[in-house]
Amino acid sequence: MNRVILGLALAGCWLLLLLKGSSVLFALVLISGLVIGAYEYGKMALPEESLSGLVVLAFLSVLPLCSVFITPQLGINAGLFLAFLLLSFWTLGTYQKDFDSYGFFSRCSLGLIWVGFLGAHILMIRTMPEGNYWLLILTGITAGSDSGAYYTGRALGKHKLSPLISPNKTIEGAVGGIITGMAVAVILSLLLLQTVPWFFVLASAFVLGVIGICGDLVESVIKRATGTKDSGTILGGHGGVLDRTDSILFAAPVFYYLLQLL
Repeated sequence: MNRVILGLALAGCWLLLLLKGSSVLFALVLISGLVIGAYEYGKMALPEESLSGLVVLAFLSVLPLCSVFITPQLGINAGLFLAFLLLSFWTLGTYQKDFDSYGFFSRCSLGLIWVGFLGAHILMIRTMPEGNYWLLILTGITAGSDSGAYYTGRALGKHKLSPLISPNKTIEGAVGGIITGMAVAVILSLLLLQTVPWFFVLASAFVLGVIGICGDLVESVIKRATGTKDSGTILGGHGGVLDRTDSILFAAPVFYYLLQLL
């Protein structure tokens, strides 16, 4: 019951932020979320790293987002390049004979891309015309897909989707999740948009449902490789920030570029 209440509270806060929050407040909340997510990733991928090292990784990870907000003319690529360049200097400056610097560099680079680069696209959607509404639709698709997959899998699941990565996920659950996400996208589009581009909404919801499953499985790969059950505990029964955003981190860039095509 506590898990349900917390989930509803988080959903309500996210709704208020999108509909009533300013651009600055949204950026600050998103930066905070990505900092926590990057810290969680560092705890999983770099268990031997000091607290100061994890803080540095978190700082580097939000540079793409800060670049989008502070200097939109330079864009996300400038922030990612700066983060990668600083990571390179950090790796060279801490190089030791018996330390796996290549592994350190590779794992940190993945964190920059997964959390920082992908996450910055959420702000990029927010800055588009009707960006708040499109973010609500994106959130509805990913949340609907997750819930639909869970309940459909429990009721009808027989065939494993990826038994070596996530034994509990089934093909039936994945199909049910994608259909649920498409249904939620239609409902939210009718409520939020003056003109509904039906083909775009349905096609995007289908694609994002598939991409969301991919994002969920990628986090499962990282957890298995690092022996981690949950990315964190900050959200109580919901785990960590990455546990709740693994799907949307993958889906946001795809949705952003689809919206650009639209």
